[in-house]
Amino acid sequence: MPNYRRLYVFQGTYFITQVTYKRQQWLCSETGRKGLREAIEKVREKYFFSIDAFILLPDHFHCLFTLPENDDNISVRLKLIKTYVSKHYKNDIGVDVKLSRSGERRGESNLWQRRFWEHCIRNEQDLIAHYDYIHYNPVKHGLCNSPQDWPYSSIHRLIKQGVYAADWGKNDKIEIPENIGKE
Repeated sequence: MPNYRRLYVFQGTYFITQVTYKRQQWLCSETGRKGLREAIEKVREKYFFSIDAFILLPDHFHCLFTLPENDDNISVRLKLIKTYVSKHYKNDIGVDVKLSRSGERRGESNLWQRRFWEHCIRNEQDLIAHYDYIHYNPVKHGLCNSPQDWPYSSIHRLIKQGVYAADWGKNDKIEIPENIGKE
């Protein structure tokens, strides 16, 4: 079995990718959005983190989370978010995909892939590249023509805050470094 290692950094900012089980496309459904939003709110009550950027796509999400000063445990947050959605919304989401035998033995849900991808942000250039990757992702996947067209994105908040120009990514293809999102 692989030996997974995560980099735990107090007050770290993490790029996260979480994928649904067998890439089932339920995340953008009304129930999926409600369940994920509620799960994040509940987890943040006990294990605070700030959400710097977020994109919700039908079968995965990407985000930038920053942890508090004396905390380095991103894993517990993702585990609790996934558990909450599975426990409270699994029947309403209604995914009809058989779980693997390994997943059954572990008592897992058929909503989420077992693991998540994380990358600890190293510097400002790394942070900016991941912001851009997140917000350009629905265009990359052919879900819309410009980042502003995708409704489930923090780009709308960031445009209002002046972080992004109102027309960012509309007319020009955004160049994302090849190593971003594939770390």
